[in-house]
Amino acid sequence: MKSPSLLTRVLPPATDPWGRALRIGAIAYVLSRVFVIMGAAVVVAAGAVWARLNNEEPPGGLSGLVAVFDSWDGHWYMEVVRSGYPHHIMPNVTYFVSDARAAFFPLYPRVVHYIDNVLPGGPVSIALLINIVLGGAFVYLSGRIARHLFDVKTAQKTMILVALFPGSFVLSWAYSEAMLLTLAALCFLALHRHMWLLAGILAAFGTAARPNGLALVAACGVAALIAIKEDREWKALVAPALAPLGFIGFMLFLRHHTGEDLAWFRVQREAWKEGTSFGATAVTRTFDFFLNPTSSPTSLLTAASMIALIIGLVALWKHRIPLMYIAYSAVIIALMLLPATVTARPRFLFTAFPLLIPVARMLRDDEEKWWPIVVLIMATGLVAVTGMYGVRAAIP
Repeated sequence: MKSPSLLTRVLPPATDPWGRALRIGAIAYVLSRVFVIMGAAVVVAAGAVWARLNNEEPPGGLSGLVAVFDSWDGHWYMEVVRSGYPHHIMPNVTYFVSDARAAFFPLYPRVVHYIDNVLPGGPVSIALLINIVLGGAFVYLSGRIARHLFDVKTAQKTMILVALFPGSFVLSWAYSEAMLLTLAALCFLALHRHMWLLAGILAAFGTAARPNGLALVAACGVAALIAIKEDREWKALVAPALAPLGFIGFMLFLRHHTGEDLAWFRVQREAWKEGTSFGATAVTRTFDFFLNPTSSPTSLLTAASMIALIIGLVALWKHRIPLMYIAYSAVIIALMLLPATVTARPRFLFTAFPLLIPVARMLRDDEEKWWPIVVLIMATGLVAVTGMYGVRAAIP
């Protein structure tokens, strides 16, 4: 008898429930990227109309789309790719000077830089290509985790929700979330298998990718404590010991590179005006939306994110997942609500992806009542959020 090929092991036949789920998840991911392009196309069309009204040459179709996907944080990541980090950060640094790029964590732009040195196409093309690949990997890994926690049907719906969630626009933009999410999913799978060294290394890379990657420290710490309590597995401590090294390493690098203590924190405070509100901004914005629904796109997005968060927490209450996922999600949510400026947003909530798994479990057997409505809302929201951010109607 022939042993199964690598392709068969990774992608079982369509007659197998898991094989069918993977195919549906892949279709959902492809369609979700089409929806993101649709949202970006609206932005390009709006820009063309505005350009003609001002007797200017409108941007081309493809270059216009790339400009959308390279906007906001993508601009700053490309600054790091092209110029590295500043050796000196000016006093009273502002958003309008290139020194502000010191606020952006290094893993994603460094990977883009190294691959750009090997492959043609330029850094923006490489950045977007990396995220498309990582996005597909993350959708698959989220399904793997959901299958491990519940069943194949829940895994199938998890992949659909992950692909279509409005915050998933970041999987197609030049942002670092795709890298963090893929590392986080791999870290969770390693923790499940008690592969402590691998989990710690993956978490360390995660904390070098984004500030909220620190949530992986909590996940590793909780998993290690449970392993010690239940099995006296003291070697589990290697995971939480390694996990914060990415964050610490970046802070030390900036200290050495710029000659300034706590350089990252100053840039966040001065250039990005990030104070702390401990959730007050999110609550205020949400009430503002309900009192005056047309007042602000930012309030709309904040309210939508808070409603989605509540739904996720209700689903979590009904269908519990292991404590390490809860710890990770709790830290992500806390870091989302803490700032005074950029608070609850679809992309931040998307990073707390374990909350989508209980939602998928809650909707597992629903095919006719709520599920079609949820999918329609997700798809519409994905197009709308992409377009809203593309026209700079709200801060992502």
